[in-house]
Amino acid sequence: MVRADARSFAAARKERVADTDRWLKDLLRTASPGGEGVALVAVGSLGRGELAPGSDLDLVLLHEGGDDIARIADRVWYPIWDSGVGLDHSVRTVDEAVKVAREDLKAVLSLIQARHVAGDPELTRKAREAVLAEWRADSRRRLAELRDAADKRAETTGELAFLLEPDLKDGRGGLRDVQAMQAVAAAWVASAPGPRVREAHELILDVRHALHVVTARGADRLVLQEQDAVAGTLGLLDAEALMRRLAEAGRTISHAFDGTWRTVDRLLSGPVPRGRRPLADGVVEHAGEVVLARGVDPRTDPVLVLRAAAAAAEAGLPLAPATVSMLAAQSPPMPVPWPDEARDALVALLGAGRAAVPVWEELDQAGILVRLLPDWERVRHRPQRNPIHRFTVDRHLIEAAANAASYTREVSRPDLLLIGALLHDVGKGWPGDHSATGEVVVRDIGARLGLPPNDVEVLATVVRHHLLLPETATRRDLDDPVTIEKVAGAVGSREVLELLAALAVADGHATGPAAWNTWKASLVADLVRRVRRALAGSPLPPPPSLSPAQAALARHGGGAVRVNGTNVTVVAPDRPGLLWRAAGVLAAHRMLVRSASVASASATAVIEFSVVPEYGTPPDPATLEADLRLVLAGRLDIEQRLARRTRSVRPARVPVAPPRVTLLEEESATATVVEVRAHDRPGLLWRIGRSFGECGLDVKAARVETLGAEAVDVFYVVDRAGRPLSDDAQRTQVRDHVLAALR
Repeated sequence: MVRADARSFAAARKERVADTDRWLKDLLRTASPGGEGVALVAVGSLGRGELAPGSDLDLVLLHEGGDDIARIADRVWYPIWDSGVGLDHSVRTVDEAVKVAREDLKAVLSLIQARHVAGDPELTRKAREAVLAEWRADSRRRLAELRDAADKRAETTGELAFLLEPDLKDGRGGLRDVQAMQAVAAAWVASAPGPRVREAHELILDVRHALHVVTARGADRLVLQEQDAVAGTLGLLDAEALMRRLAEAGRTISHAFDGTWRTVDRLLSGPVPRGRRPLADGVVEHAGEVVLARGVDPRTDPVLVLRAAAAAAEAGLPLAPATVSMLAAQSPPMPVPWPDEARDALVALLGAGRAAVPVWEELDQAGILVRLLPDWERVRHRPQRNPIHRFTVDRHLIEAAANAASYTREVSRPDLLLIGALLHDVGKGWPGDHSATGEVVVRDIGARLGLPPNDVEVLATVVRHHLLLPETATRRDLDDPVTIEKVAGAVGSREVLELLAALAVADGHATGPAAWNTWKASLVADLVRRVRRALAGSPLPPPPSLSPAQAALARHGGGAVRVNGTNVTVVAPDRPGLLWRAAGVLAAHRMLVRSASVASASATAVIEFSVVPEYGTPPDPATLEADLRLVLAGRLDIEQRLARRTRSVRPARVPVAPPRVTLLEEESATATVVEVRAHDRPGLLWRIGRSFGECGLDVKAARVETLGAEAVDVFYVVDRAGRPLSDDAQRTQVRDHVLAALR
């Protein structure tokens, strides 16, 4: 791992610790000139020698029970408080310290790494040795307690390597996990963290140090608006470079942390069977891990590393660390193109599903993946600074492949599905549109893997169009024949369509909950059915008529509304402005529109909204329905309400990209397609729709989707005569008018 700092933050911390120690020695010398019967002990970051600029001081004043201990404590603590430095303090006898450590996990972890600062060193020695002795004697119970605390902490804060705004201390793979590994080592159950973990630990300490410098306070959470400044303080190019280094450090620590607990489980669970069970050629299970068979020489078999990985994933077992190290050090280069056996082993590994993820991580940590697939280096640890994505690019890819394993029986080429899922975002390591660059990169990788030319073409098409189905389904009118014809022309065959359909689901689930839901799944499935008919030469189905429930609502005449949980349905006579007026009512009731679709049949418009409350509980459905009916009847002016709402909304705390309005050519023969991308905010759909109305346009169909804080809205608009826009001046006017409404 390459260190990120341009100056030595470690030296600054060391100097700060030394200065603090001198100050504390003087304080105790003044409070207790002889220093007999008392000891000032540093715990926490000061005890570990990790004192950052904003760190508090954690101190324990040990004593032998003298009558004047309260006076001594006051003469130490008050100058610290007066200086403005944060202080966490306690006063204990040795026996009291041991008793507290016996009952309190935080206390014992602090005292394990306690450091004598001033006074009687014998008191410090007695306390540390007694605490360590009990920690080791009761390691089975205490380590279980430690692991439970780590699991709860990770569940609360998430994984440092993948968070948009990571918690450097409490996130999984953060500073607390290193401290936990050190505590396990102190129990003599596992080895202390090795050099790679120590280097990763130092990097996170440096980032935390720089964060304290930038914010002038003791912060542990690296929020978005501070990332560029922290990167600059560390001498890095930008936040992207910072977060990539931080992701690598977090994953290094997480990997070692998992390995530590495997060692703990193995040593504390008692004897394990010592036999060897064959798993694959040259690969066996031994003591709950996957190892090489006796006499196997990795130097003579380049495929062995993939065969061992596939065997481990299929058996649901970890690769033994010593085996991984041996394979990394001794495996010869894989021939190019790969032999069939190697490609089959890769497919078998990916086909193991969820069990493939930890095995893949083992290969990555050992540096094996970038030797097998050199292009992997460009996506390795690459952050995706977008709230939609919950993983770095490389982790997202293996997660998608693991998800795709569930759909291999639904496609004719499961091998291409798995490889395509693994490589679909490989273009993100290069400039430009990642789908287009990915197509170029995957042609080289496909040839490297030894795929036949026809398979390489299929794989390249899948990577080039991996977003085609979800983007079309959510942003285009599926009743428009032009939409189906364009998708059918792009995919070209039923085989590719099957692969893209399965990949859409696997990719969506691997991205995050905001990227895939039942609404999107139903739209994609509908699109696939229509395209399959088109590829087979069957006529496309006619536009759907109203469902019986919608038809019953339409008979109310002036308009009808139904609120069912997060779904709001509006059915009314089709007329200009219906969409944006209804959206305005929802915004006035503090409802955020997550998705919306507009369709019309027999002069009746149907709008389906998926909404969530901006905060708190949803509004009363009866009140919401009443206001929607009033606005449909023209008896409620919603603009004044929304103006008040707009004034109460706080601006985004970080700079956001300017909105973009695009009028798309050749997407429909009957309407002009307008795509709007903007930062989401209350009333956004109302503003866009009203601007269309002011331009004399009517929305015939719409697909509205919110991805995290980003709104991606597509509208099919026509003029008052029901025709698409053909005049360039009018098209420019519409674009400018919508942009003005969004600013």
